[in-house]
Amino acid sequence: MNIQTLNEKLELIQWLSTLEDASVIKKLMLLKKEETKDWWNSLSEEEEKSINEGILQADNNELRPHSEVRKLYGKWL
Repeated sequence: MNIQTLNEKLELIQWLSTLEDASVIKKLMLLKKEETKDWWNSLSEEEEKSINEGILQADNNELRPHSEVRKLYGKWL
């Protein structure tokens, strides 16, 4: 973590410690809750299926070397 980020965090902590507006506190709590959600729960069914298929392929040693994949998909990377 760099110094600027640390200073910003400290500034937020200081501001939050003096905050009295309940509606702002409630909004911050909702933001915190959103930020801690598991990303897996926000995936579509198709995305989940694709990820699970990839995991199954990896478990079955059905992998391709990175160099081979780059040749196939290099134009999109």
